[in-house]
Amino acid sequence: MPKTAKEPVELKEACVLAAHEVIAERGIEALSLREVARKLGVSHQAPYRHYATRDHLLAEVMRRCFESFAQSLDKREHFDDPSEDLRSLGQAYLHFAASHPLEYRLMFNTPWPEKADHPALVRDATHVFNILRNVLARVHGSSKKATIDLDAMFIWSTMHGLASIMQSSAMHHLDMQKSVPGRVMPHVMEMIRGAMSSRHS
Repeated sequence: MPKTAKEPVELKEACVLAAHEVIAERGIEALSLREVARKLGVSHQAPYRHYATRDHLLAEVMRRCFESFAQSLDKREHFDDPSEDLRSLGQAYLHFAASHPLEYRLMFNTPWPEKADHPALVRDATHVFNILRNVLARVHGSSKKATIDLDAMFIWSTMHGLASIMQSSAMHHLDMQKSVPGRVMPHVMEMIRGAMSSRHS
């Protein structure tokens, strides 16, 4: 196949990778289609073949973050016991947040682009939430949708708070025993389990 026939697909992918690099190097404020073109060494109009605006490109970068996050959660160790599976899910959540801090910030601390139509972003973000919902459906029964969503929000907010705190600079300056950071995750999961058992007993 001639190289020119491959170029559109290669350029579309290259734009996403270059956009990710721009954000990592200079922050999300520096992202523009012109900057992506400059980084790729192509004409400033070239990215417009695939992305109508900077927001459309940003939406795709964020979508891929959710896609990668979901894949990481899906690859966790699975358990027949839903409580153990929930613990495994929590571990996978924190591991991703710690090992992919930029992607985590893009997913949960960055406003979604307003001008872009992004159904794929909505789909992949929802898929991440549905992974937690599916585990809780095994705890409560799939018919208790409101209960599932309430507990999902409780767990998600707890894990997000923990992930954010563990990444904060302040965490490194707190007067804690050395063993505490390593014990936080199982302690939090045990507290979540206790809270759910108390509420639904």
